[in-house]
Amino acid sequence: MARGELRIYLGAAPGVGKTVAMLEEAQRRIERGTDVVVGLVETHGRAYTGRMVGDLEVVPRHSVEYRGTTFMEFDIDAMLARAPEVALVDELAHTNVPGSRNEKRWQDIQELLDAGITVLSTVNIQHLESLNDVVEQITGVVQRETVPDGVVRGADQVELVDMTPEALRRRMAHGNIYRHDKIDAALGNYFRVGNLTALRELALLWVADKVDEQLERYRADNRIGKTWETRERVVVAVTGGPEGDTLIRRAARIAARSKGTDLMAVHVSNSDGLTGADPALLAKQRLLVESLGGSFHQVVGGDIPRALLEFSRGVNATQLVLGVSRRGRLAQLFAAGVGVTTSARSDTIDVHLVPHSEVGRGRLGVPTPVLSTRRRLAGFGLVLFGLPALTALLLPLRPDLSLPSEMLLFLAAVVGVALVGGIWPALLAAVAASLLLNYFFTPPTSEWTIAQRENILALLVFVVIAAAVSWVVDVAARRTRDAAQASAEAQTLATVAGSVLRGTRPLTALLERLQETFGLETVTLLERRPSAVGRPDRQRDPSSWSVAASVGGSPCCAPGEAQTEVEVDDGLVLALRGRTVAAADRRLIEAFAAQAAVALRHERLSAQAAQARPLAEADRMRTALLAAVSHDLRTPLASAKAAVDSLRGQEVAFSDDDRDDLLATADESLDRLARLVDNLLDLSRLQAGALGVTLAEIGLEDAVPRALDELGSPGRSVRSSLTADLPAVAADPGLLERILVNLIANALRFSPPGRPPRVAARYQGSRVELLVVDHGPGIPEPDRDKVFVPFQRMGDRDNHNGVGLGLALSRGLAEAMGGTLVPETTPGGGLTMVLALPAAISPGDGAASEAVERAVRERRHRR
Repeated sequence: MARGELRIYLGAAPGVGKTVAMLEEAQRRIERGTDVVVGLVETHGRAYTGRMVGDLEVVPRHSVEYRGTTFMEFDIDAMLARAPEVALVDELAHTNVPGSRNEKRWQDIQELLDAGITVLSTVNIQHLESLNDVVEQITGVVQRETVPDGVVRGADQVELVDMTPEALRRRMAHGNIYRHDKIDAALGNYFRVGNLTALRELALLWVADKVDEQLERYRADNRIGKTWETRERVVVAVTGGPEGDTLIRRAARIAARSKGTDLMAVHVSNSDGLTGADPALLAKQRLLVESLGGSFHQVVGGDIPRALLEFSRGVNATQLVLGVSRRGRLAQLFAAGVGVTTSARSDTIDVHLVPHSEVGRGRLGVPTPVLSTRRRLAGFGLVLFGLPALTALLLPLRPDLSLPSEMLLFLAAVVGVALVGGIWPALLAAVAASLLLNYFFTPPTSEWTIAQRENILALLVFVVIAAAVSWVVDVAARRTRDAAQASAEAQTLATVAGSVLRGTRPLTALLERLQETFGLETVTLLERRPSAVGRPDRQRDPSSWSVAASVGGSPCCAPGEAQTEVEVDDGLVLALRGRTVAAADRRLIEAFAAQAAVALRHERLSAQAAQARPLAEADRMRTALLAAVSHDLRTPLASAKAAVDSLRGQEVAFSDDDRDDLLATADESLDRLARLVDNLLDLSRLQAGALGVTLAEIGLEDAVPRALDELGSPGRSVRSSLTADLPAVAADPGLLERILVNLIANALRFSPPGRPPRVAARYQGSRVELLVVDHGPGIPEPDRDKVFVPFQRMGDRDNHNGVGLGLALSRGLAEAMGGTLVPETTPGGGLTMVLALPAAISPGDGAASEAVERAVRERRHRR
């Protein structure tokens, strides 16, 4: 059976018309003869949406019982049994009521797709999992229901339903989205112009990325290698040389000319793994690219122009930025260079060759020696003394040896010289050996002439072979040296990365590893003060520098105090004291320095995030408080005001019973309002650490009945199994009673009929534990900490049960008295709230009493 297709209508905010667009598509398909059935459409009381459903066939919803309330949910079994061609299932991110077949509605839709049914659905951008935190930062509203991005990206079609913020606000003002009593609050909070504009941009960018994915898939499926200029993408090639910063900034300026242009930097490493790029410069150039909003990539290839063009075509780049060759004119006579070759092969990609300060500074080059001076001198010594000695040894054997044998022995000597001294002693040995062979062993001997032509050819071949073997030996030695150096650097950097990742302070760990690796006395990261920027004359002035981090002995206060200094950027210098670092190690130290700059930036970002976290939490609490109190303060006020207005009115003559009912309603509403205000004040005092606690010796057998009396008739159904032998607890009587009322009220709310909650207690060492046991649905273990978060109601579907402060306040009050409040699973199902309080100590036991008071003070201090 073929899998069904998924079409999603994506909107930036509620009310843009996603459901209407879905219903319009359903009507069009019905006109074409398609079997379309409505599985679930949420009209939210909007008359136009209700009319759009029209005569469409609707599969009835099914009821789900949860915590004593009946909810109507999408009936997936009925839809699978009906098996239409197309099903309409609104609100993709919806969370099903516990007890449903699947936890999320998108999982229901996946079952329909597996059954071959095409599904039309809707979702708002704020429900996408990857954007959930971004939407919270923009709007200040936490979205509880999310859908994985992969579900939406995996849809066959995603259609953006767009509307300008101004048009959406007009729809809101006309009452086409929310009821009239919610319009003012919505326009002043979530539906502000700035919020809607930001959400609209998020939706447009997300859909643009989705379109890019579809385009790349189409190009790959159809093997299209040419660039399609649907979107500007600028690629800059960096070699790890000093000209990289110039090229990156030029590419960034090119990218900035068109809004939405992608900037990518790419470095091509040699396929043999022995790259000559400076890792420190590469690390700094990566930071520069990322700071300019681009991305850094590294590819491997032996043919650099080909690798660059393959990468550029792979990312559908439109422009490629390269630097003008650093090689001199003589070197360019032998090879065209990467820039010229890439331009010739670029086809439809625009190639920019950017001049820079390093042009012409490259060398055609005499290879730098890879062996020590001592070994090269030893090689020249072998030429001067070894070849004459070999000649003296072979002269007595000249009658018994042929010229080819003598040439092979001299060739072996040349190879030996190459192994010892490298290329230059070996080339000298090849020339000297050819002269010795000519004079002593080639007829006519003792003359610099050669009688036979084949001997001339043999000597020429000897010289060529000797030079070639010397060159190969030298190249092998050079490669071995490079490989050993690269391996050592890689191992050192890998060790550094591991120590940094494992450490809690990466910058300190990095500097300690640098100190240990190179045997330094002090390693200091210095930062130039803002007042000294652009003043290189202050290198030795400590007032121009501040110590960002240091390990070892006394830190260097200025770069001039160090034996080795490595400039990271214009504002950072790594100062090393203890020994002078060898030039061969400087490149690795520069890599350390670049990573130190990254670690410093990360530490400061972490510190800023830590400082911003309390502010964000406070803002979240403020937003949640306003959202909750806007309803829960208004409801009791409205009830009390309505009752008082009715009593004061002259239009209706109330009987005594009616007047008593109205007065009771007003009294109950004002009591509810007073409790809400008390809870809010106590929570604010707890968070400020200003809640007054007066400990006294209290018996639980006295505290529990008072809490049950305050609950009234519901509390009389609670079973209590407290025993008289329990010790008293050290607690504040008023606070303890409020905790018990909250816990028992919650237990009553979620207990099934016929199974009332139970209150029990047990003595555990120096603490007394009070257990409030219910046999309701319970709370999954991963969600248990969430019930203590203020201003939320786990699983509640209405807003008539308070602002969600009960358990948060109860735990805070318990900890303020030196106790704890933790949830446990009730055997057989349900939830048990365990309130643990310190047992009261007799007045004569001063040490024990002091211990209890100390525990209480410690908990209050932690709060």
